[in-house]
Amino acid sequence: MIKKYKPTSPGTRQRTGVDYSGLTKKRPEKSLTYGRKKRMGRSKAGRITVRHKGGGHKRLYRIIDFKQGKLDIPAKVVSVEYDPNRTSFIALLQYKDGEKRYIIAAKDMKIGDIVVSSKNNVLLDMGNRVPVGKIPVGFMVHNVELFPGKGGQIIKSAGAFGQIMSHDVGKTQILMPSTEIRAVHSDCMATLGTVSNQDNNLVNIGKAGRKRWMGIRPTVRGAAMNPADHPHGGGEGRAPVGLKYSKTPWGKIARGVKTRNKKNKSGKFIIRRRIKNK
Repeated sequence: MIKKYKPTSPGTRQRTGVDYSGLTKKRPEKSLTYGRKKRMGRSKAGRITVRHKGGGHKRLYRIIDFKQGKLDIPAKVVSVEYDPNRTSFIALLQYKDGEKRYIIAAKDMKIGDIVVSSKNNVLLDMGNRVPVGKIPVGFMVHNVELFPGKGGQIIKSAGAFGQIMSHDVGKTQILMPSTEIRAVHSDCMATLGTVSNQDNNLVNIGKAGRKRWMGIRPTVRGAAMNPADHPHGGGEGRAPVGLKYSKTPWGKIARGVKTRNKKNKSGKFIIRRRIKNK
């Protein structure tokens, strides 16, 4: 649900945010957090590899169990919490043996719900984790493994879901949020349902400072630069790009270019590429 702010300043006039009133108001589980050093946009060598990242509010990192490897042991949802490190909400599970783990919260997950991971006793309830090969066609899934036993790697952001399209011998085809259709091994695990916080894409940031809180630094247009700094730079007054194609600061074509490595071995699992402009 989206909440609006009273227009007490220009920064709050258009600003909106996610309503967190339905979440559990508590500090995160201390044993499942740690202070993560910020290296935003930097490689191990310390060089900037992704521009426009840095700063932002201090955060505690929540350790998320993407694998959910405790099989056939029911777990109770004891809280649904905000996580500053991701767009979705997270849920704190408590197993019968007392162990606690964080998982990505599914849509409409609430305190008191029981979830279970199983490879044999498949229960097709929201939040349960089962092999994709045992999920009927048409069901929504998220937090899907690419390799059996590795843990969820895809479809984990707020409001995202994949759809089971078909089953083949040892393979299951999944329609991705990007419209790509990808095949995964039928033993790969997936969580049933849609990821929580589906209204996240409707949020209006409202002011530049809020982006800085999020660790996103300003982006300067190439057309506003000098010719020495960008291929789009220079010219008297406002000038068009003046090139056949838009370029990156390093002179490479910026739009409509396939960047995937043609020798990537996992390319054989892509049944259909994503549909453009989706």
